[in-house]
Amino acid sequence: MVVLLALIVIVVGIYNSLVRLRVQADNAWADIDVQLKRRYDLIPNVVETVKGYAGHEKSTLEAVINARNRAMSAQGPAAKAEAEGMLTQALKSLFALAEAYPQLRAVESFTQLQGTLGQMEEAIQNARRYYNAVVRDLNTKIAQFPSNLVAGLFGFKDREFFELTAAAAREAPKVSFETPAR
Repeated sequence: MVVLLALIVIVVGIYNSLVRLRVQADNAWADIDVQLKRRYDLIPNVVETVKGYAGHEKSTLEAVINARNRAMSAQGPAAKAEAEGMLTQALKSLFALAEAYPQLRAVESFTQLQGTLGQMEEAIQNARRYYNAVVRDLNTKIAQFPSNLVAGLFGFKDREFFELTAAAAREAPKVSFETPAR
């Protein structure tokens, strides 16, 4: 009887720790979503500001908007990470393009948007690091004995990490310096 009671207490303890980690992972993912949405909401303002000074750079502006739309519709950490990598590259191209337009760089609203976007990138990275730490803890708990037995019994599954794809992180931005129409 004592052994059975001890076993039940152990199983309940393991189950509760798995639930706690799962809830932390869900909350951390929700925080990433909030940070990404803030960034998605800012991007059209950046594009419109650039369009006012470099509207003929249509392909770069469209690439940013298309990458934003793909990132917004991506589901799950792996797909979201890939789409975010593409969006980051498109934004790098846009800001590299802006370097060719001194009058744009002199506009205070553009520099403020660029600074705000930089702050958002930092917040996204912090949220990503926290999410990945929680997922690492959850996945480790699911893999360890005897937690793996309880996890299997109650259907706990490993979570995906949220990492930029290696190719997207290394790829240099593609910049097109088209001659302004006169």
